[in-house]
Amino acid sequence: MKLEIITPEGSVFTGEVTAVTLPGLDGVFQVLNNHAPIISSLKQGEVKVEVDSKFDTTKLNENVKVDKSNIIHVAIKGGVAELINNKLIILAE
Repeated sequence: MKLEIITPEGSVFTGEVTAVTLPGLDGVFQVLNNHAPIISSLKQGEVKVEVDSKFDTTKLNENVKVDKSNIIHVAIKGGVAELINNKLIILAE
């Protein structure tokens, strides 16, 4: 699925991913490829993104961390996530 993480400062991440774990208001939840449409408010926490291939870490925002298994970690203060037609957009603080 296609993922875009956007903050007021600009784009944090754009690319193809296989799974995204999000800090929802009612708890942590995961969105997988071909998931049903969803809209959710997000609370402060960490967004974990599993990428499906190698990616260029030089283009990532300085607030983004990448671990050894190529999982991207993005700390957020809150926001909104919308998934429609296999495209997830996260508007975050």
